[in-house]
Amino acid sequence: MTSSASLAQLKEKIESRDARIGIIGMGYVGLPLALLFSAERFRVTGFDIASDKVETLNAGGSYIVRITPQAIRGAQQSGFRATADYSQISAMDAVIICVPTPLDEHHQPDLGYVRNTVSSIAPHVRDAQLIVLESTTYPGTTEEVVAPLLESGNPRGLKIARGAEASGIHLVFSPEREDPGNDSVARHDIPKVIGGCGAVASELAAAMYGSIFRRVVPVTSPSVAEMTKLLENIYRCVNIALVNELKQLCMRMGIDIHEVIEAAKTKPFGFQAFYPGPGLGGHCIPIDPFYLSWKAREFDFRTRFIELAGEINIAMPYFVLEQIAAALNKCGKSLKSARVLVLGLAYKRDIDDLRESPSLTIIELLREKGANVAYNDPYFPTVGRGRHYDLNMASVPLTDLGRYDAVVIVTDHSSYDYRALVEQSQLVIDTRNATKGIDSPKIVRC
Repeated sequence: MTSSASLAQLKEKIESRDARIGIIGMGYVGLPLALLFSAERFRVTGFDIASDKVETLNAGGSYIVRITPQAIRGAQQSGFRATADYSQISAMDAVIICVPTPLDEHHQPDLGYVRNTVSSIAPHVRDAQLIVLESTTYPGTTEEVVAPLLESGNPRGLKIARGAEASGIHLVFSPEREDPGNDSVARHDIPKVIGGCGAVASELAAAMYGSIFRRVVPVTSPSVAEMTKLLENIYRCVNIALVNELKQLCMRMGIDIHEVIEAAKTKPFGFQAFYPGPGLGGHCIPIDPFYLSWKAREFDFRTRFIELAGEINIAMPYFVLEQIAAALNKCGKSLKSARVLVLGLAYKRDIDDLRESPSLTIIELLREKGANVAYNDPYFPTVGRGRHYDLNMASVPLTDLGRYDAVVIVTDHSSYDYRALVEQSQLVIDTRNATKGIDSPKIVRC
């Protein structure tokens, strides 16, 4: 079969829902994406190196709170299954890579997961196959890192298809736009940005994603798509840094920053509300500015504005620590040996996601200062060791709160009864404005 015939066949298979879709990385991005394709009757294979995830999914279970076992079992009826066997990549018509892109200990991009994944699938890639990278990264990654690894690693000598070429590997970058816990916009209503290495690659990706998203947004190159993702998240990072800095000023001036924001957002144009907090969490917003700053140095350019925003947000857990110490001091107590209960480990309310959570940093800072720290989070019965933390703790029940010298609200889960918490506690440090409307001398808002 010629390459052009294989390409036409792939387009037809996508349109008829007969295409086999492989998604690598069954986490907060890959698994929801697999369910979207399954809902449209595609046969999806989820790839993951974690055997416990593979076993859970194949047993019809789920390890993500917002995804029910019923949803997994429904996908299985459309052919969904999970595997750790990358040799099955050759049976896929399209392969979507959704693996982590964290920072290393020096706040530089760590593309280890991407490199290892691409190197693992390269021997199994075939002609006229669509390969998509969704992992957030710096501009140039798809063409400078992924493309060479695919070309050098496949035994057939396949090259990346450029322009209108039908032969070769069709490589695309299409940034994920997941927002865990946000149910205000249906996933299929989130427009999908697509940047292919060639026109045919973009056309194939548009056909594939167009089957599950109401709108696709083609751009001229993978680098444009990569930069689009960074712009979206850096925009949020910079604006959150702004309100975090204004919060600290307002505290000195005796002004409630939350009241200011509520008043400002009544303006029907030219303003979007962002809210301060104890620091940034999640996979993208705390990380993306550093990805771009690192890449910018290659072009002898320093992203000073973006770097400053990142520095302000990184400093917020340290600011919270200062506020806890000051509040305890006013009560005649020292932070050292104080009993402190941290409420919430997740990086934002009502989700089971610890990635880059400021709660982890705050707990470690408290421990370093000699505090006796406990935590409660309904989504995390225990927390062990992660990439940048080693806590080994178990969630404690919300009983006898009076035995703690301070209760610190870091994640404002909706399941908490904040009025009862205030009544039962000696001192409450509120970093999320969760106690809004509660008037008590026990509350310190920061």
